[in-house]
Amino acid sequence: SVAGEIVSGNHIEDQKMKILVTGVGGQLGYDVCKVLDARKIENKGVDLADFDITDAQATHDYIAAYRPDAVIHCSAWTAVDKAEDELDKVRAVNTEGPRNIAKVCKEIGAKMLYISTDYVFPGTGERFYEPDDPTGPLGAYGSTKLGGELAVKEQLDNYFIVRISWVFGKNGNNFVKTMLRLAETHDELNVVCDQIGSPTYTADLAPLLCDMVQTERYGIYHATNEGGYISWYDFTREIYRQAGYTTKVLPVTTAEYGLSKAARPFNSRLDKSKLVENGFTPLPTWQDALSRYLKEIKA
Repeated sequence: SVAGEIVSGNHIEDQKMKILVTGVGGQLGYDVCKVLDARKIENKGVDLADFDITDAQATHDYIAAYRPDAVIHCSAWTAVDKAEDELDKVRAVNTEGPRNIAKVCKEIGAKMLYISTDYVFPGTGERFYEPDDPTGPLGAYGSTKLGGELAVKEQLDNYFIVRISWVFGKNGNNFVKTMLRLAETHDELNVVCDQIGSPTYTADLAPLLCDMVQTERYGIYHATNEGGYISWYDFTREIYRQAGYTTKVLPVTTAEYGLSKAARPFNSRLDKSKLVENGFTPLPTWQDALSRYLKEIKA
């Protein structure tokens, strides 16, 4: 037994815990609750209708009344371009929200797991970003998510921060769904080929988060699916190949594509070796994840 945990094979054996999950209406929060339910771990999924994370008092009162052993904080403002015009609102959700939650967690002695993003890095060069590398966000979304990380670190001695990228899941909009929709109306599409990263399937990430929060293996982690690093162009080609679509995909640079208001990181290669070093199982390949996801959304 490591630091009071019970480890069985690759997976941490489920303990008697009570877990609060924010952002249950989104892709990740939805899947985390699904996993906790399947494992018969007591949990409650909450959204804005339950309490407003930007309201410190409301957040305190709700969480203190429920008294969870851990909070998995999936709720966030993720509209990257829109964030450039709504900085105060975005900061309230992405920075002050996590601070409010962390304060209550400290008061009641609950663990906190905060979901962050590749956007906290400047995305330059080609080397893999390690969890302790210097940050340097390019825009409002990344800087407010980094603010959330700093707020959590400021409030708590022990915490989990998990950075993810290119997220797709059943419950919400994402790149895969957008590409499938566009294929219905286009014979040909231009897709950016110079932004490199790796996709994260929420159904694969959720079990890892549920395992992690039951341990004392605190720290900052990177977690995306395995299977190598790709561009959005590569990802689109594989989506269409697996879905059996004949839409032609043309590679274009970010500069040629134009359009977006917020700067995107060109390099979102996240080094995930810390997961294995700390005894966690890496996620399956993104190719395999995509195959399962296409079946899930058709079902």
